[in-house]
Amino acid sequence: MTWLERTVAMVILIAAAPLLMALCLAVGVLSGRTPLVAIGRTGRGGSPLGMLKLRTMWPRGRMAFLPLSLIEHIEERGVPRLKSAVDARVSSGFALLCRRYSLDELPQLWHVVKGEMSLVGPRPLTIHELREHYGADAATVLQVKPGMTGLWQTRGRSRLSYRQRKRFDLFLAKHNTIGLHAAILIRTVPCVLLGKNAW
Repeated sequence: MTWLERTVAMVILIAAAPLLMALCLAVGVLSGRTPLVAIGRTGRGGSPLGMLKLRTMWPRGRMAFLPLSLIEHIEERGVPRLKSAVDARVSSGFALLCRRYSLDELPQLWHVVKGEMSLVGPRPLTIHELREHYGADAATVLQVKPGMTGLWQTRGRSRLSYRQRKRFDLFLAKHNTIGLHAAILIRTVPCVLLGKNAW
């Protein structure tokens, strides 16, 4: 399944390349910074993962260019139990659009091609999130590769609490089957196209 998944991811990445380049150009112009960031997350087995995303957070009026190789550390203190639909760090309407329709996640196809992520799996979290919200269950979730989409991305997305996300992630980790993956991928398409419960 791995080779097929990596092949599919490569095909999608090539097909989406013109869109991704246009998005990167727009973000670069609007933010005055590099369009891609590598966010510190936890991969399979607890290995560090610099998860690529399209930049959607930048200070207003600041024109500081950063190197593409920089790992952007997210402030972990005071992590909310629910994502807020209004985030002061997202200061651009274009960035909000990218987040709503998950366009900022497109660069993660490269991680699937490299074998670091799967198309379907528990979403990669920070060490802080795993310790605080998953506890001893984190070991079970980390047994499988993190994914671009998963169960909770099709069952409520941003409106879900960490407790609900953990329940879905644990189920997915314990029932890591081709049939479930296919069902999740099919359900992901309308969720992304409609942009429902995403911010």
